[in-house]
Amino acid sequence: MSPAPKPRQIAILLYPGVQSLDVTGPLEVFHTAHQLLAHAGSSDRGYEVALLGAAAAPLRTSSGLQVVPDATLDRVSGPIDTLIVPGGSGHREVGRDARTMRWIERSCARARRTASVCTGAFVLARAGLLDGRRATTHWAWAERMQREHPAVVVDPEPIFIRDGDVWTSAGVTAGIDLALALVEDDTDRATALQIARQLVMFLRRPGSQAQFSATLACQQPEREPLREAQRLVVEDVAGDHTVEAMAARAHMSPRHFARAFRAETGSTPGRFVERVRLEAARRMLEDGSQPLGAVAAACGFGSAETMRRVFLRALAVGPAEYRRRFHAAGNAGERAA
Repeated sequence: MSPAPKPRQIAILLYPGVQSLDVTGPLEVFHTAHQLLAHAGSSDRGYEVALLGAAAAPLRTSSGLQVVPDATLDRVSGPIDTLIVPGGSGHREVGRDARTMRWIERSCARARRTASVCTGAFVLARAGLLDGRRATTHWAWAERMQREHPAVVVDPEPIFIRDGDVWTSAGVTAGIDLALALVEDDTDRATALQIARQLVMFLRRPGSQAQFSATLACQQPEREPLREAQRLVVEDVAGDHTVEAMAARAHMSPRHFARAFRAETGSTPGRFVERVRLEAARRMLEDGSQPLGAVAAACGFGSAETMRRVFLRALAVGPAEYRRRFHAAGNAGERAA
């Protein structure tokens, strides 16, 4: 009888100043996945996680948590299924360490896939692994990453991005979303959702979901009438939110309101309303099973066709396909509008 296949080997790089949640978030996901698969009697081989450091000595994360590597880089000889490079305040020192960078380059060449969390993308970019690829990182570092690594197509919006066998993710908790997506890629949606429930996560966020909600992505206006206009849009997404209606509520002329709103928020009123409605529609499609026409009406789009055009323009995918991909209960079957 042939021996049982070995678990997938997940290697997570450690270094001084690493962000602790970038490490422990994915670690918990893979550990939980292995336990759930074993408990269910699944034939899937599951996961085995190793924390790897340049030296065997304990090191401190950016928050002061002390962690001890399971092994040193020079002692890793077996196959690596997935290499994960987390972010943290020490990522620049890692990028300047020739020995560690050579190890990363060699390991990525033989690993089935490579992933980064947050500013760990800088390390992959420094190794040339992101050249010509689309990648993401923490929103606060995206502009700098694009400036320092012009060969990388940096997209600051998504929670995570997959480009071939390289995955990159946004900051901190996005590492959990990334790990869940990796597990789903290996197993199935049901397993990933079961892990999310086990970890008491309300929603397994799709990679295309923006790092910021529409309200957080928009600057907070200084004037109270403009803040009130934003609040009313969020609280009554299907309401009348034309520029004229919003201006009247703010006791301004439409022209003055539109100019002031854009100056103080960085967005036109129409663009802000559309983003809030799109966000609301995405939540309904992910969590519910209402007909597309009902979703469109509830979110202020007026018709399913209008909603479809907004989805295609913003996400390059229609509402029906979005639901098929990201519905929390899997493919529940779309109903016609």
